Amino acid sequence: MDNPQTTKVERNSIGLALSDYRGKASTLCPGCGHNTVSNQIQQSIFELGLPPEMVAKFSGIGCSSKGINYFLQRSFGFNGLHGRMPALVSGACFADRRIKLLGISGDGDTASIGLGHFKHVIRRNVPMVYIIENNGVYGLTKGQFSATSDLGLELKRQGKNFLPPLDLCLEALISGAKFVARSFAGDIKQMKELLKAAVMQNGIAVLDIISPCVTFNNRDDALQSYTWGRENECPIQELTYVPRARAIQVKDFQEGETREVQLHDGSSIILKKINREYDPTDKHAALELLIEAQEKRIFTTGLIYIENSPTNILDEFDLVDEPLNRLSPDRLRPDRAALERLNLSYQ
Repeated sequence: MDNPQTTKVERNSIGLALSDYRGKASTLCPGCGHNTVSNQIQQSIFELGLPPEMVAKFSGIGCSSKGINYFLQRSFGFNGLHGRMPALVSGACFADRRIKLLGISGDGDTASIGLGHFKHVIRRNVPMVYIIENNGVYGLTKGQFSATSDLGLELKRQGKNFLPPLDLCLEALISGAKFVARSFAGDIKQMKELLKAAVMQNGIAVLDIISPCVTFNNRDDALQSYTWGRENECPIQELTYVPRARAIQVKDFQEGETREVQLHDGSSIILKKINREYDPTDKHAALELLIEAQEKRIFTTGLIYIENSPTNILDEFDLVDEPLNRLSPDRLRPDRAALERLNLSYQ
């Protein structure tokens, strides 16, 4: 009797297989860029060796916000109100600072009703990855223009868009984000490396991913289409995320072609220059890059800005080491004497 063939399953540094990071089957349209983003999120967390239970995922309303069902099924998830995802994450971050927080949003969810929340969660430097799946339309409600729709875009039954789009990377940068990047759902290698670096950032990391809607906004001349992205994408560097536990070797690159940016936890991003001199730690250069891309209609992707953030909003409060969501009610509730002392302190 022949021995049955055994399939070798790849496991990460903590012994888990990629199947441990998967979610439910997607109900989005076949070919939707959001599905590619979900796949790369689970691949990134797998490669980082993070337990799914140590990641929490949050979303608002829209096609993008359905995405938290399609990855990390073992992780806690919360689907909230339209545009209010940042408020949910802001509260959750205080419950257990050990948990990695992922916020999934769309251009309608972030750039319209949620723009105020987007700006303030950046201002507070909440430790989270803010992923915008940007397709330039309201896909869930049948393809209306969104605040990031390209000027002059013509859509079926919507007519011609006469308003200029918001650049969410520009909004993030001027709001004070410590990590700002743009990627394309069709460029999975770049997207995966950016996701890994964003997860390990100490403060907020904003990642605007152009994610085509194959049903309502995939015309060849549309900025958020697969055709436009593949033909016009202009990466500003090649990226490789290097965990702190792995020796950093850049021997394959010639001198003067790379730049190493160290993150707060000791891990690094290795940046290889492609076709321009660019320093992602220079905020003025980042602003110039985004304005140039906007004026010349250039689809620029990559790590636009990074600032090593040694502190975040949690460091502004005198929190106990034990996670707040592990404290029993009797330890959380002040006794009568404590309340009296507090009242006296305000006299």
